[in-house]
Amino acid sequence: MTTELGGPAQRPAPDEATVLADISAVLRTVLEEYGLDDSEITLETSFHDDLELESIDLVTLSAQLREFYGERVNFAAFIADRGLEEIIALTVGDLVGYVVGSLAVTEVG
Repeated sequence: MTTELGGPAQRPAPDEATVLADISAVLRTVLEEYGLDDSEITLETSFHDDLELESIDLVTLSAQLREFYGERVNFAAFIADRGLEEIIALTVGDLVGYVVGSLAVTEVG
């Protein structure tokens, strides 16, 4: 099953619910490889504890997000200044907040 994710077309900055839906779709493509694409994804979902994503999966996620949002969202920069414990504790909600903020800034700028 292949999910069409769209491209980095310029569109108005989405709200939190829209970004959560977008990120959930992106995560499902990453999780599909492990047969976990039916996992519940909420703002509280942890990448490490709940989805059991490893560092290589975060690299894949980063590439998928860049494909979906373009240069407006830089996941690598988002986690670059975080320590290992912060990365392990990262939730979908943390990423949603970052994406909403990044898209709002590029919309204004």
